[in-house]
Amino acid sequence: MEKGQPELNTVIIRTFANEVEAHVAQAVLDANGIDSNLITDDAGGMMPWLQWLHPIRLAVLEADSIKAVELLDSPPGIQ
Repeated sequence: MEKGQPELNTVIIRTFANEVEAHVAQAVLDANGIDSNLITDDAGGMMPWLQWLHPIRLAVLEADSIKAVELLDSPPGIQ
């Protein structure tokens, strides 16, 4: 997936108020072989305060969405 742009067959599985939480969730998915994309509306990082109005969205391919949600919902150490 291209960074920052959703594909037609992707779904948003989570939203985050800050980049740290979003990147941790993306790292969990990456470690389990699930490609993901963070979508932000912060003017390319120039206006990070816009994240308060437009949360960071985590998108995955529709085919991976069920497994991705299960991974993120699992307690640490259970994946």
